Amino acid sequence: MIETVSVGKLVAVVGLKGEMILQHALGKKTDLQGVVALMIEEKSGSKLPYFLQVAKGKAPDEVVVQLEGIDSREKATALLQKQVWLKKEDFDKHVAKHASISLLGFMVIDHGKKLGEIAEVIEQPHQLLCTIFINEKEVLIPLHEDSLLKIDQQKKQVHVQLPEGLLEIYLNT
Repeated sequence: MIETVSVGKLVAVVGLKGEMILQHALGKKTDLQGVVALMIEEKSGSKLPYFLQVAKGKAPDEVVVQLEGIDSREKATALLQKQVWLKKEDFDKHVAKHASISLLGFMVIDHGKKLGEIAEVIEQPHQLLCTIFINEKEVLIPLHEDSLLKIDQQKKQVHVQLPEGLLEIYLNT
């Protein structure tokens, strides 16, 4: 199975020929050069590849895309609000190092103890929440000025100092 990373969703149709705006969290303007296909979730849990014909960077968080087989406004409208994934290697080429989504796969370490890899990053107004799994239980780790100690890009580690009792809330239920 191909490893993929969720990067955003299709939010609007542009013109009459099926072009769409992909709103992404890659952290920089991109034209997705070298990307062959986008994976789109048409039904929950089901991702299908759509071959990329054209991609034009529009803004730091938007790119206009034209997909093979999507040649009308009506066909494009059917894909609006659908989640979009990139293959992991494409994601790694196009994500900005400072983008919060770049923390996916980093190991969270609290007081020297490895807790788990970041599976999802949720952006909040004053903090980031990172989803990790401990003993198959979902745990949300807050990243803000009081809890984040350092990010080691080389070792792919996020060092935190979690509030006392936070993990127990998730693990003792």
